[in-house]
Amino acid sequence: MLTTRRLILGAGLSTFAIGRGALAQGTGPIRIATAGPMTGQYAAFGTQMREGATQAVTDINAAGGVLGRQLALEVGDDACDPRQAVSVANQLASRRVSFVAGHFCSGSSIPARDVYAEEGVLQMSPASTNPRFTDEGKWNTFRVCGRDDQQGQVAGRYILQNMRQRRVAILHDNSAYGKGLADETKKALNAGGMQEAMYAAYTPGERDYNALVSRMKAANIDVIYLGGYHTEGGLIIRQAKEQGMNVTLIGGDALVTNEFWQISGPAGEGTLMTFSSDPRRRPTAAQVVARFRARNVDPEGYVLYTYAAIQIFAEAARRTNGVDPRRLAAALKAQGPWPSVLGDISFDQKGDVTVPDYVFYIWRNGSYAEIS
Repeated sequence: MLTTRRLILGAGLSTFAIGRGALAQGTGPIRIATAGPMTGQYAAFGTQMREGATQAVTDINAAGGVLGRQLALEVGDDACDPRQAVSVANQLASRRVSFVAGHFCSGSSIPARDVYAEEGVLQMSPASTNPRFTDEGKWNTFRVCGRDDQQGQVAGRYILQNMRQRRVAILHDNSAYGKGLADETKKALNAGGMQEAMYAAYTPGERDYNALVSRMKAANIDVIYLGGYHTEGGLIIRQAKEQGMNVTLIGGDALVTNEFWQISGPAGEGTLMTFSSDPRRRPTAAQVVARFRARNVDPEGYVLYTYAAIQIFAEAARRTNGVDPRRLAAALKAQGPWPSVLGDISFDQKGDVTVPDYVFYIWRNGSYAEIS
């Protein structure tokens, strides 16, 4: 099978036409997309999404495609910027994509969602956890991950059970994801009778958080709960340890990238985070994981979540015998479960997964592992 690649000029948008292109019967490829931070400080997650989407399209096309047609993958770069996300969404809609596996940041997924809903595009995020994404009732909106209110409950319960006597600082980056997760964790702590010692926002993208660290040191903080991303989390824990703080960092699913350790170094030892049970270890993913590893790709983080989103789209198209987004959306809510590398997935009427699966992980010696 020949593989062709062509670049579509325009900010933040490229096409990877994976497969044979137009088939003998004269029908062209089915256009789908993934969109996320392909550039910028969170590009590690964009790489995860692109790897997952590319492998999914390759595997589906190698097995005959969808309804006798090949999939053509477009990649949109929103850099986790809401305005750029809207631009990318409009570009993808103009390219007549049927489905988008994206975006990554909730602050991008939410405004992009409105464009897709108006333009008739089905959206399934591998990673956006803010409750607003599905709570606001758009017909086209799904996610294969959990929600911040679920993740925050798990984090809050862990702190209450294991760290009740410690002084906790809750930090957030004011993003839809970061503040949402921090507030849900705070809510769970407060409901359990525990009051945080500090609640503060920080500015993402900076290189020096020593002033914030000094405030925490003066307040005798020994646990930091971070609502934000690995780039800032790695710096904050490193600078805290450099100031001599004996502190534990706890974060959410945005720490699930090996890039966290590249930033934190040994200061990241013992960092805790919430994520779903390791998708790489699930029997349903074994063959796909082997294919990734044969290419020297570790399918960590949201690689398999993006793969699963495209798998589910393809299966829904087969079941409905078409790619009409509204018919697909109705089927996704009514006809589960949907087989995937993550296991069987069903969606509720909002488009959320019916069985979220958050557990705790710990960073040790440069890698993370689920706490048994």
